[in-house]
Amino acid sequence: MTTVKDLLVGKGTEVWTAHPDDEVRTTLQMMSTKNIGAVPVVENDKVVGFFSERDFARYSISADCFDMSTPIRELMVHPVFFVDPGQSIEDCMSVMTNKKLRHLPVLEDGKLTGIISIGDVVKNLLEEKQETINALEHFLWVNMI
Repeated sequence: MTTVKDLLVGKGTEVWTAHPDDEVRTTLQMMSTKNIGAVPVVENDKVVGFFSERDFARYSISADCFDMSTPIRELMVHPVFFVDPGQSIEDCMSVMTNKKLRHLPVLEDGKLTGIISIGDVVKNLLEEKQETINALEHFLWVNMI
């Protein structure tokens, strides 16, 4: 069983964040530069919200006229669902599916240590399935001889 911690070891733990007072424009520019689709919103070392490209899309089509200088606090999603490093990837997939989330911040002892995306989860599950296929093919090949 692969855990969140296992996945972060391979992925890395670098996390880009926004502050609630950051402007939408600044946050989107940072997300574009870093090639990321979402950021935790952090204030005083505490995750207070989450902002994604999807949140911006919803905001931009629901507002008659949107202002790129709007603070992230007005668009961020809260409360935030978290996972801890000891949870299984299957647990993450269940939370993501049930809550319709694409990203989950990882907290360890109250500290933000990473982010797991639905892409990370799918990639890991595909790798595990491929390992199973390879083992079964090897088993069949050895037993045919």
